[in-house]
Amino acid sequence: MKNENRDNRKLTLTQTEFFGSYTKSLANILLTSDFAKVAALGELIRNIWSNKKQLFLCGNGGSAGNAAHIANDLIYGVSEKTGGGIRANALSANPATITCLANDVGYKYIFSEQIAVLASAGDLLLVLSGSGESHNLVEALKQAKKMDVTTSAILGFSGGECKSLADVAVHFELYDMQQSEDLQLIIGHMLTRWLKSEGNVQD
Repeated sequence: MKNENRDNRKLTLTQTEFFGSYTKSLANILLTSDFAKVAALGELIRNIWSNKKQLFLCGNGGSAGNAAHIANDLIYGVSEKTGGGIRANALSANPATITCLANDVGYKYIFSEQIAVLASAGDLLLVLSGSGESHNLVEALKQAKKMDVTTSAILGFSGGECKSLADVAVHFELYDMQQSEDLQLIIGHMLTRWLKSEGNVQD
């Protein structure tokens, strides 16, 4: 009975205000944002899909988790049929590779070293970052540019150095790490839905 009462308890006024404030803040960002850059990113992804090129994603912490989540959606969810998805690779998903590179060449190069081996001209790199200042993401963008890999980013805060380096930067100027990461996943889901509705032009 005690557990049942605890599970059915109502939110306190303070909790309601806090959760409501968070929801309103996130909703306001979405309702007042210009989605032109999101559309441009969608076109880049559709282009590599139709040309059978690869998409590489990377980020740190929560953004690393989002990179893996978005890659999953694009590999399968965008098409939901065998062989129909996008060749998406989350560079943050393999702990053996990451710890090897961090140990041998430094954490700053854990993504750029993977790009140097795996990517080819015409591929696309998408970096996810709250601040846009992570050294390993900056190095990944620089390495991609050397190889004629198109670059993009989803960023919060000021956008940092990543904003100036990326060919297409989706930037939300908010100084909140959790909501910056929320927006990465929301944009990822938006693009998955849009790409699925458009379909692969080679189908």
